[in-house]
Amino acid sequence: MNMFSSTLYRITEWITRFAYIHLLWILFTISGFVIFGFFPSTVAMFSIVRDWLRGKTDIPIFQTFWNYFKQEFKKSNLLGVFVYAVTLLIVLDFYFITSNTINRFTWINIPLFAFIFLFILFLIYLFPTIAHYHMKPMQLIKNAFFIMLVSPIQSFLILLSLVSLYFIFKLLPALAFIFGGSVYAFITMWLCLHAFEKIENKQAS
Repeated sequence: MNMFSSTLYRITEWITRFAYIHLLWILFTISGFVIFGFFPSTVAMFSIVRDWLRGKTDIPIFQTFWNYFKQEFKKSNLLGVFVYAVTLLIVLDFYFITSNTINRFTWINIPLFAFIFLFILFLIYLFPTIAHYHMKPMQLIKNAFFIMLVSPIQSFLILLSLVSLYFIFKLLPALAFIFGGSVYAFITMWLCLHAFEKIENKQAS
């Protein structure tokens, strides 16, 4: 009975942690008027998840989140400008193509869709890269893109996990509301850490 109670307590504790960090992510994103809050709050969430995965499970969540938020505010928003600019170009390009062709989806659109796919995959790697490496913005962009290119297995597993997560959240929307961001961060960070370690081991050898 004691073992059962201990296990139940640990499960409840982790559920609470995931819900809490997801709530902080939302609140800090809103505090930066979304545009300026999304990137630093997302990096802070990924950084805490990285600490958990590396064994630092007893860190004070709010204080640590706030420290990461402040520490990464400027750098992450500089990267945000890059991401917003590329996203705007994609939207404009997509609008131009679809409004100037009779058949909106033809083989001509394939390069654009391929670029969109690669850009989404790049974004998946970007936040774990920011949380894991202490680099300048341009170096982080290059590193995230490089890791994405040399990690096809991790990329496949990430996409498979996120698609599965999407269907689970679609079936149970309440879970997405309570845990969406933190569960996404955990899955992505866990798989990306394997990619980081694999590359670092190759570089060391």
